[in-house]
Amino acid sequence: MEYNFDKVINRRGTNSFKWDMLKEKFGRDDILPMWVADSDWPTAQPVIDALKKRVEHGAIGYTFSPEELSEIIIEWIKNHYNWKIKKEWIVYTTGVVSSINMAIQIFNNPGDEVILQSPVYYPFYAAIRNRGNHIANNQLKWDGSRYIMDYDNLEYLCNRKDDKQKGSARVKSMILCSPHNPVGRVWEEDELQKLGEICLENNVLIISDEIHADFTFFDNKHTVFASLSEEFARNTITLLAPSKSFNIAGLHGSIAIIPNKKIRKDFNKNREGIMGSPGTMSLTAMEAAYKDGEEWLEAQLKYIEKNLGKASDFINKRIEKVSSYRPEGTYLLWMNFRKLGLDDKDLEDFIINKARVALDAGTWFGPGGEGYMRLNAACPAQLLDKGLKRIKKSIEDEMS
Repeated sequence: MEYNFDKVINRRGTNSFKWDMLKEKFGRDDILPMWVADSDWPTAQPVIDALKKRVEHGAIGYTFSPEELSEIIIEWIKNHYNWKIKKEWIVYTTGVVSSINMAIQIFNNPGDEVILQSPVYYPFYAAIRNRGNHIANNQLKWDGSRYIMDYDNLEYLCNRKDDKQKGSARVKSMILCSPHNPVGRVWEEDELQKLGEICLENNVLIISDEIHADFTFFDNKHTVFASLSEEFARNTITLLAPSKSFNIAGLHGSIAIIPNKKIRKDFNKNREGIMGSPGTMSLTAMEAAYKDGEEWLEAQLKYIEKNLGKASDFINKRIEKVSSYRPEGTYLLWMNFRKLGLDDKDLEDFIINKARVALDAGTWFGPGGEGYMRLNAACPAQLLDKGLKRIKKSIEDEMS
């Protein structure tokens, strides 16, 4: 079947955060939005058809996850990530970010530290601070060709003791971003193995955000962290969702896979009183996506890979003083503007008011993001070309 990802659909006036919040977020609405990480095309037709059928039934009351959905998810994870999970490990949640907030609240005491690897997805920071915890930053390092983990610093953070708490560990948990947003790394097995050993040795719980797991490109392959060993699985909450893969983030549905019975019981107990479960439409879309959306997803991945390849080549070869690491995963480009010599406030102003493009500022992602911008390439090629050409021309005009 042929899929047309080139078609531009008008998302303005649909309460799209990406398109209709420009004035509030950037001060003007005549700019091209390439920031929020959702896609600019409709979801898979089987998902649309399933939602229509459910709406036409008319009675949309309280619901629960169907038995068949769990079996579909088990099969999807086995086929895509070579990880055999059990039905009882699956917990249905309303979103990955809300699940992270829940996990931090449940498994950390106020004042405990949570490890992040900056520059990283900015809602993680709020999830930690809003729960009364502190950030322990294990900043990623640039080795000249790609980002790598700093294991010496990770071990140091995990080993620190809190004198006020009779020598107990300061760090109780870590948020792993895999594939990593925004730098686009797809962590290799040996990298994850080393991280897992350090955390396991120091009794640090892993909260693994793997929402971009389906988005791997250029012969890179995603490894679910918890699949590496039973010990790692028992020390991990794995968070997955069809929301990015099938562009259904507005339906708020995700899954937590928790093999450890005690951790799962504590998570479920708190979820029921605070978060609840996904609604009827979310579960309907999730089932249709994982059951009948494979062909559409494969076509989308090919299109995005082409976008990423062309865009990274354009940035590195045709935009002076700007570079971009070609992402191994996600559909996000991490662009380095440091050679322009602008401070972060001036860089944001330049991108918004001179290039007239809306990007995520690197500073939003914490230490290491200074002088960077994140661009979303999950859009029709003509919009991507338009945005890149605007950036190129604005820099040329500035230098002339």
